[in-house]
Amino acid sequence: MKRYVRCAGMALLFLWLTAAGVFAKELVPVGQVVGLELHNNEVTVAAIDENLGQNAREAGILPGDVIQKIDNVIIHSSFDVQQALQSSDGSVTLEILRGGKRHQLHLTPNITREGPKMGLYLRQGITGIGTVTWYDPETETFGTLGHGVNDGGGQLLTITGGSAYSARVVSVKKGVAGKPGQLMGAVTSPEERGTLIKNTPRGVFGKTEQGFLGTSIPVALSDEIHTGSAVIRSTVAGETVQEYSVEIEKIYSKDRCNGRNLLLKITDPQLLEKTGGIVQGMSGSPIIQDGKLVGAVTHVLVNDPTMGYGIFVENMLDAAA
Repeated sequence: MKRYVRCAGMALLFLWLTAAGVFAKELVPVGQVVGLELHNNEVTVAAIDENLGQNAREAGILPGDVIQKIDNVIIHSSFDVQQALQSSDGSVTLEILRGGKRHQLHLTPNITREGPKMGLYLRQGITGIGTVTWYDPETETFGTLGHGVNDGGGQLLTITGGSAYSARVVSVKKGVAGKPGQLMGAVTSPEERGTLIKNTPRGVFGKTEQGFLGTSIPVALSDEIHTGSAVIRSTVAGETVQEYSVEIEKIYSKDRCNGRNLLLKITDPQLLEKTGGIVQGMSGSPIIQDGKLVGAVTHVLVNDPTMGYGIFVENMLDAAA
């Protein structure tokens, strides 16, 4: 979930138009939380091992550093790291990217039974949780977040693929003015629930053979949406999806491409008691009005967590097409 002052995030949806420009498909509004793992060609230091990482700490390596080269070998994966270390003779030279600047660091790997080790925990891409906006049973496609996922430098992450996993909410950090809240989630199974194929400024999109439960409803065009009462579907405890009342207070132009097409106010007493309003992890929660899927929650106003923004589902579909 991105903050109001720093917009961006994720979601997922496919566009189906007739010749007259009207949506010809119905979609399942989901509202289920999932674990997301987006892959790219960058290997990042996630943490330094307490026992094997002494040399790495002395060399100046920090969590968040992107390893670009080891002894002039270009690094795109953890396998590349292993191969470079196996080919090394004693100390190695790392070229890392930190804060947009390149640095060269020198360290001597530890020799273990499994081969040379730098004592680093590495990750490839970005992981987190989000809420599934919709699922299309006919095409087995789904969408989540309603905004894109950025890299550490604030740019849209260019992905090579990714996975979605079943997850549950284990706790909630309640939002207050000035401090956005957050859903704390955990993956419940190592089995892949779906594959991620596209990360765009208006959502993350993928395919799944397992599908998501729910009944299909019509998709609303932006000119069908009006101010007034609506509901969102979210998971804020365990794996249970519930509907919560909201008000659409203002509607903005479809040309807005930053995920702020709808100004929302949470009015549901139960949700306000549980979360304080919109919190991180609720990105992608489907918005339903008059029995139609109209959009997804995308942002929270930092100074008032009861307020936030949503994106038109029409804009999400355009991005996924």
